[in-house]
Amino acid sequence: MEGAVSEFQWLPLVFALPEYYQRLCSCQKRAKMPLLMPAVLRRPKWSFSCTGLWNRQLILGAGDDGAGKFGSCFRWRLQDARLSQPFERQEWNSEQLWRRFFSDPSQWWDHRFDKTNARFPDFKHKKTQDALWIDARSTPRWVRSELAAMAPIAVQQSAFSWNAKMAKYVEGGQFTEAVALFELMQTQGVPPDKHSFIQVLKACAGSMALEVGKHIHCQVIKSSYGSDVFVGSCLLDMYSKCGSIEDAYNVFENMPQRDVISWSAMIVAYAKSGQGSRALEIYTQMQQELIKPNSFTFVGALTACTSLGALEEGRFLHSQVIENGQESDPHVGSCLVDMYAKSESVEDACKVFNDMPTRDVVSWSAMIVGYVKCGQGGKALELFHEMQREGLEPNNVTFLGLIEACTNLLSLEEGRHVHAQVIQSGWETDTSIENCLLDMYAKCESIEDARELFNNMSKRKLFSWNTMIMGYANCQLGGKAIDLFFQMQCERVEPDNITFLGVLKACSSTQALEHGKFIHEQIGKSKWKSDNFVGNSLIDMYSKCGSMEDAHRVFDGILANDIVCWSAMILGYVKSGQAEEALDLFREMQCKAVEPDPITFVAALNACASVGALEEGRLVHAQIFQSGYDSDAFLGSCLVDMYAKCGSMEEACEVFNNMQLRKVGAWSAMILGYVEYGQEENAIVMFKRMLQEDVVPDSVTFIGVLMACSSIVALNDGKLIHAQVIESGFESDVFVASCLIDMYAKCGSIEDACRVFSNIPFRDVVCWNAVLSGYAMHGLGKKAIQLLEWMLQEGTDMDTASFASLLSACSHAGLADEGVYYFETMSPVYGLSAEVEHHSSMVDLLGRAGHLHEAHDMIKNMPCLPDVSIWQALLGACKIHGNVQMGESAAKELFSLDPEHSSGYVLLSNIYAAAGKWSSKSKVQNLWTKRHASKQPRYTWVEMI
Repeated sequence: MEGAVSEFQWLPLVFALPEYYQRLCSCQKRAKMPLLMPAVLRRPKWSFSCTGLWNRQLILGAGDDGAGKFGSCFRWRLQDARLSQPFERQEWNSEQLWRRFFSDPSQWWDHRFDKTNARFPDFKHKKTQDALWIDARSTPRWVRSELAAMAPIAVQQSAFSWNAKMAKYVEGGQFTEAVALFELMQTQGVPPDKHSFIQVLKACAGSMALEVGKHIHCQVIKSSYGSDVFVGSCLLDMYSKCGSIEDAYNVFENMPQRDVISWSAMIVAYAKSGQGSRALEIYTQMQQELIKPNSFTFVGALTACTSLGALEEGRFLHSQVIENGQESDPHVGSCLVDMYAKSESVEDACKVFNDMPTRDVVSWSAMIVGYVKCGQGGKALELFHEMQREGLEPNNVTFLGLIEACTNLLSLEEGRHVHAQVIQSGWETDTSIENCLLDMYAKCESIEDARELFNNMSKRKLFSWNTMIMGYANCQLGGKAIDLFFQMQCERVEPDNITFLGVLKACSSTQALEHGKFIHEQIGKSKWKSDNFVGNSLIDMYSKCGSMEDAHRVFDGILANDIVCWSAMILGYVKSGQAEEALDLFREMQCKAVEPDPITFVAALNACASVGALEEGRLVHAQIFQSGYDSDAFLGSCLVDMYAKCGSMEEACEVFNNMQLRKVGAWSAMILGYVEYGQEENAIVMFKRMLQEDVVPDSVTFIGVLMACSSIVALNDGKLIHAQVIESGFESDVFVASCLIDMYAKCGSIEDACRVFSNIPFRDVVCWNAVLSGYAMHGLGKKAIQLLEWMLQEGTDMDTASFASLLSACSHAGLADEGVYYFETMSPVYGLSAEVEHHSSMVDLLGRAGHLHEAHDMIKNMPCLPDVSIWQALLGACKIHGNVQMGESAAKELFSLDPEHSSGYVLLSNIYAAAGKWSSKSKVQNLWTKRHASKQPRYTWVEMI
């Protein structure tokens, strides 16, 4: 038939017009229709092969029947192409094609270096699509020599091959190489197409190369792809990932056509940059333009709600998710779970999670992290075990949530179990997980595990060093923290403000002033010299090291002293024992119109309590009331403590009774106040009242009430409190245990004291000293010496308190030689200087043994001035041995230091009576009455009933 297209004529047109064929395929694929082609090209009637190496069959659909508009369009384009004859297809044999190739290589695409299949041609004509294979059987022998002699740049590569290479680089994360390849492509004269721009923009986004991205943007504008929606979306994504949201929005505004991908990319960009409100505005604008959202849109909008804590907006979005049928999407479901959990609506999060038809690891991880963020770490661990029972493998997000849960719970054993699973799952080299594990071990005070993990880390970032330094500082291992800081510098890791905060804390705890000064110099050379937090840490370090001049110099050097700086300086003066200076600074702060905060008031109240400044404390109390902090529970406790230490228990009770919320600190302050002013019975009553109100006591509470029992020899109450200590889990606390030992010893039950001592798992010098003191009270000098030898064998170093108790025990037991031996070995063997307390014990020991002259000589040769206790010890020895002359001399020195010392008058009166000097005794008694001296009552070891 005339005008009919023969079957042979279709094939060259199909290969000459791949653009039309590809468009047809993509259109029909989107429409979910079968691929329609002319009947003449149906399989199996035709197959096309080249030289036996490339056998590619065209798998085509049904014929003209049912082709619809797509088939008609394709036939029309083929017919139009056939009639217009843009080029003339000729039949060439292999040798003719090769000669045609060498006549003008610039008309051929070179695929030798980028083809991924051996069947693909090595060269392809740009217009006729003729193909050549170097290894084909029909290829003449002379071709290889001609190719070797041909200039390498004579043959051009197609943009398709360059795009394929760039895509491979981008997929592999080699973004720099992709950008370099794009530039090389242009230098070799290959113009980029739409896909070239898409790939290079992805590379810029991945490497956050903003300047390069802007240069590519200029090229896009100059090309014909400036209005392409896909290129525009990639530009938008590149700018947002590079942090240039304004440029992203400019691209978005100038796009002639915006599809759902563009809108979604803009919403996600705003959400990830922390501009959640703006992201929701874009979402609203998108709805007004009747653009139907997809799952990507909802993910961005829900992320915005999560960052804003916008629970109501999140619920509205949830309803729209359901309306659009996206509730079964795992990513949307995970975002909903995350949004509800972080908005503290765990019930809604659980409901969404339980209603999800398919829950992948992302969903489980979102729920686990949600529990952790809401402070329900135990439920997070339970959910993880359920996840494992369902056979799902955790990912890095799951492990991060689990480790944080263990950290919050301080659950070391669970943390170790999670660590083992991290190793089993192959995530042990993930830097984020390593750092999270390191933080968990440090906060659980398992510093050995933390250090082992730190040493084995594949890549130690700054966060790792900071966590380790802060961990050592918090575990009272300041020396190791300082050593690690210097090791960090040897490895050329630049410290930041967190590093300085940690190492300065370490210097404070170890009172390493010289190291602190060196670190201060480094801070001065860094960009953190004006950081207020670092400045406050410097003030704290210098004050704790006793160098208030340096602390004040730092304070004066801070350009903008905020309330934190003032509070740190006032607290520094209080901690260094300079309460008056602290109060002066508090007044100066107010003169400069700086409003105090609760921490400042706490410092001022501590200063008032230290010096007993009751009137100043009342003024501070009035300011607290005016500032609206009177309902602060911690400030209330400090007020109670201040009034109690200033001797005004009535005002302390008034503040205590008016407190809306009485925490354990307030109860402890009241109990200690009663103990300090001799109202031990009230202290015990207050403790019982505290238990009745279901307030859980802490270590300070137990220390106070045990001191009360010790003072009034209340053994029965002491035993009841001991039971409370065990029930509360404080029996291993060294300070509480020491108070228990002291209470039992003073109540005459040295066996119970020893039993408490034996049950202490980790004994420090405070515990040993408590038992030594108990032995001294009971005159058990030999047991005290045996305990001392045991203490040294255990590796516990003696301190001055140890020697004071030991010498007192030797004195009461009459072990003069042993006492003299230990006193003489104090300095040369143990490196401890004898203080007034030790000289007093030695005077008492020598005096009891009858060596009054040696005792008197020791007083004369003391390196420090003798106090009342020393002269009282000598006067007591003179009474025992009836030495009137030395007794009168000792009494004279005693009364010059304390004219109203009642015990001195009693001892001197007894000395005169024993010597039969009744007139002298009467004179002493008259003098005693004149000076209103009173004899203080004493208690025996038997409980008073």
